[in-house]
Amino acid sequence: MAGISRDEVLHVARLARLELTDEEVGRFQEQLSEIIEAISKVSQLDLSDVPPTAHPLEIANTWAEDEPRPSLTLDEVFANAPDRDDGYFRVPPA
Repeated sequence: MAGISRDEVLHVARLARLELTDEEVGRFQEQLSEIIEAISKVSQLDLSDVPPTAHPLEIANTWAEDEPRPSLTLDEVFANAPDRDDGYFRVPPA
């Protein structure tokens, strides 16, 4: 079974700034290993006749027209920010 190591789970958790208990690390290790195993089954298929695709449906330009409209005020922008410094978001050092 293809899998993910405990260290890899902890590395991803650190990148996402998640604090995981030992139980959660074990559970995520098992779940992510199952996902990796399921995805690896695709490599066993003969896909030589399948053209590469970027999207499963045929789509054309789906962008909306770019039209000017009023911007948010700074108070609206920072309404849910945990901390701000003047006109900037304050974040903890990395």
